[in-house]
Order: sequence, then structure tokens, then C-alpha cells
Amino acid sequence: MKIALCNEVLGDLSLEAQCELAARLGYDGLEIAPFTLAKAPERITAAEARRIRGVVEAAGLVVTGLHWLLVKPSGLSVTDPDPARRRRTLEVVTRLIALCAELGGKVLVHGSPKQREVAAGETLDIARGRLRDFLAEAAEAAAQHGVVYCIEPLSRNETVLVNTVAEAAEIVRAIDRPSLRTMIDCSAAGLSESVSVPEVIDHWMPTGLIGHVQVNDPNRRAPGQGDMRFAPIFAALKRHGYDRTVAVEPFDYVPDGPGAAAFAAGYLRGIRESLR
Repeated sequence: MKIALCNEVLGDLSLEAQCELAARLGYDGLEIAPFTLAKAPERITAAEARRIRGVVEAAGLVVTGLHWLLVKPSGLSVTDPDPARRRRTLEVVTRLIALCAELGGKVLVHGSPKQREVAAGETLDIARGRLRDFLAEAAEAAAQHGVVYCIEPLSRNETVLVNTVAEAAEIVRAIDRPSLRTMIDCSAAGLSESVSVPEVIDHWMPTGLIGHVQVNDPNRRAPGQGDMRFAPIFAALKRHGYDRTVAVEPFDYVPDGPGAAAFAAGYLRGIRESLR
């Protein structure tokens, strides 16, 4: 099981400095938010992707994947009534899927709550249908590039569209492509699921529908900085033979980005060691 750091946590630093610090703290890789790389990340060329990958790997890390896909450029949406806007969003995401593969990443996380809102005057079913159509196209592109695209359940504080693993799994099963999966974000799961995160893992991991895991507390801080206990979560992952990446994604950086990254690294390293 590898532990990656979501790189926007160190967003005030250059990519080189992010990699140096993450490696020093004991992370295995970076999960990259494309908006931290460029204002128009869909325009990053293959040559620039090779350079970025080289920077990461020179520090002894790997790019594990991409997340926060639709922050930049502005104006993206998978549920907007305007088909041109939805088409543009698909074009951007298709390029980001290729970028993920060029960087050596294996998984993309589709969270982006503001870009999957239910439009005024429309129904949840309409928005869900547009999201499902989009994900089917994304799954096709992901298959072509050998990566996995994950729809992320988010809390109702962020969106009304796909809040639980069960809701995400229904869409994934309907599309029925190995390149499309859902995932578990511990903060969102702690707020939206009716059972504990270890119970969510025990129920859903055997289905093969879980493609990724992110760790954070429901208070939006780093793992270990709130009431959620992560030792039972890691024990559940081990119980089911999860051997992929767990990504650290706090939103509230206490005392700051580097401090939150350091705290999480020490806390999770201790848990991982205790389970060996």
C-alpha cells in the first residue's frame, strides 16, 4: 500500500520543492491537481509532461494520479444545460486523461462539486443522466490510455449529485467498463454514509468497484487531526488486500500545508508499520 500526498497541500512551493519535501517526509508519490501545474492544464504538451514526470521521479517519487480535474480552465460543467459547455468539459477531461498516463499516473478522481451542480429549474434525474453520459465517454478515453477514471461520492455539504458509494456504484455498474470505478474519500464518507468507513470498505471492496482511497477527517483536516480513527480504516484495507495508493487530501491545513503534510505522514506511517 503506497501513500501519496495531494500536491495542492504544498501549493505555495514550486513543484521541485513539493517533491523534495514530500520525499523527505516519506511519501511514495504525489497525486496532482492539474490546476497547480498550469492555468490551462489541458494545454500541457507531451514534452512538458515528460519534464514534470522527470522532476517528480528525480526526487524518488511517482505521480500516482490526478484529482480536482475541473477547477481550470473556468466555466466547465458536466451537467450544464448548454451542450457546448458540456462538450468543452469532455474535451478538457479527455486531454487530462492522456496527461495522467503521460505522467505515469494510474487513476483520475472526479470530484469537482461545483462542476456537477443541478441547474436551476432542472431535476436531479436530468443532472444524473448528463453525468452518466459524461462518465461513459470518460471511461472510453480512460480505457484507451490504460488508466482508471473514478467518480467520487461527495458530502451533501458540497453537492446533491452522488453522495454515497452506493449511488456512485449504480452509475458505474450501468456503464459497465473496467476503466470506470468509484472511490472512497474518508471525509465525505464520514459525513454521508450510514455506516463507518471500515464498514463501507468491508461492503464495497469485494465488489471490485473501488478504484482509489483518499484519507482526510470529516473536519476537513489531515488524518489524525480529528475524531476519525484511521487505524481501523487501514486494517480494513489490508484485510481486503488493497495494495494500491492511499492519497492524503486535507482541505484545512493546520498549522499550514507543510505542517499538515508532515503530521499526516508521521501518523499514517505509524499505522502502516503497526499493521505489518
